Amino acid sequence: MTTLARDTDTLTRDALTVLQPGFTGTEAPEWLLRRIGEGLASVALFGRNVATPEQLAALTAQLRAERPDILVAIDEEGGDVTRLEVRTGSSFPGNFALGAVDDPQLTRAVARELGRRLAECGVNLNWAPSADVNSNPGNPVIGVRSFGADPHLVARHTAAYVEGMQSAGVAACTKHFPGHGDTAVDSHHDMPRIGADLGTLYARELTPFRAAIAAGTKSVMSAHILLPALDPSLPATLSPTTLHGLLRAPENEGGLGFDGLIVTDGMEMHAIAGTYGIEHGSVLAVAAGADAICVGGNTADAETVLRLRDALVAAVRAGELSEERLADAAARVRALAHWTSEAGAVGQEGTAPAPEVGLVAARRALRVTGSYEPLTESAYVAAFTPVANIAVGDETPWGPGAELAKLLPGTGTGTYDAELAAAQGTPAMIANVLGAAAERRIVAVVRDVHRHPWMADALEALLAARPDTAVVEMGVPQAPPAGAPHIATHGAARVCGRAAAEVITGKGAGR
Repeated sequence: MTTLARDTDTLTRDALTVLQPGFTGTEAPEWLLRRIGEGLASVALFGRNVATPEQLAALTAQLRAERPDILVAIDEEGGDVTRLEVRTGSSFPGNFALGAVDDPQLTRAVARELGRRLAECGVNLNWAPSADVNSNPGNPVIGVRSFGADPHLVARHTAAYVEGMQSAGVAACTKHFPGHGDTAVDSHHDMPRIGADLGTLYARELTPFRAAIAAGTKSVMSAHILLPALDPSLPATLSPTTLHGLLRAPENEGGLGFDGLIVTDGMEMHAIAGTYGIEHGSVLAVAAGADAICVGGNTADAETVLRLRDALVAAVRAGELSEERLADAAARVRALAHWTSEAGAVGQEGTAPAPEVGLVAARRALRVTGSYEPLTESAYVAAFTPVANIAVGDETPWGPGAELAKLLPGTGTGTYDAELAAAQGTPAMIANVLGAAAERRIVAVVRDVHRHPWMADALEALLAARPDTAVVEMGVPQAPPAGAPHIATHGAARVCGRAAAEVITGKGAGR
């Protein structure tokens, strides 16, 4: 970095301060430590950075040796989206399961314990909860990440989650503003569009965000979605009307009156990078009112940080971004860092461990339809597996197979997907399932069967051949229940699989 003058140095530090970059590896690379010394105030962690709680604690200590108040952010929703337990599956059910139980006190307790574990590892900013109202059951990216389809249910659980998380000293980041639930497109791949009118947006999408702000959420994450009722040309992340004019504006002016940190969703997502590029997109986002630029899910390298830093500095020099707006954004980042420094110690002292709360919640979330005899001998688990969206990732195991095998030794699992169904045809694929199962009882595992015609066809054929098949739906249970029994877990976390296995075998605490 070339320092020309003090004002240049301040500008450059502010530009670094608003970035939340990722990196590769389980130790901080030298380039990242150097940027922290130059002003970088936040670091983003992903599953690739996490091996064990002990390793993660050592990594965050390494970062804090460079900057004691650094914001260490992670995307730890629990449920299907986990980074702490990316290789084993989460100890906590996700939002949809908590919404199915509809006990805000339980949601608060789950979030508090999750926050306690994050804080114990040195993480102080969690990009959660999702406050999206899942009004479109065909949504390919939200689904079980939402508390549900009722705005008021989502609102009360969003508030409870925020309160629980922040009581452990970890800042919550409520997302994806102004609401990603009514989309049919995944913004990782393209630009979603929500055509709802302004009245619907205020009554539906914005209700949970109002509740989160009232509960004191320290940050809000913007969505890369186009809402013509708010802004006909710019997605929310880049829209001054949406961020400054709606999220920031006082309530008496029709806004939400939020005064905390506004974080963007990942800027390398195609909805932004594919249209604007991450450099120009980042400049537009800060100009629109965003305070922190999340980047690094895919572009996790030293060069990206330098490119974004220099783009912000150049935009100020060219008059495309005001120096005051950049300084204000950087000040908000530092203010949140200061809060976490103070709240973290208090939260850790006052948060007693509750190691079983996630399993308790998963058990309560189960909905069982149909009569059946519990399995007493080894089974065969046929996992009909959709392509995982990028937020969930495909490295996290899911399903009750592993938990069933613990309870019923000799249980086996086979994986069947759309590619196999297309190559073999449904009759041949189901014949393979029956052959692999032999005399064992079959447990069919599906995930959002209503969104996948190949999966629905496979399940129908399997049940025709083996009506005693137990069906475990680990996504949104939109399709009519079928199977003996049909078990809706409302999510695919490890604890959801265990709860289902307990019911199937009759060998657990159950509900």
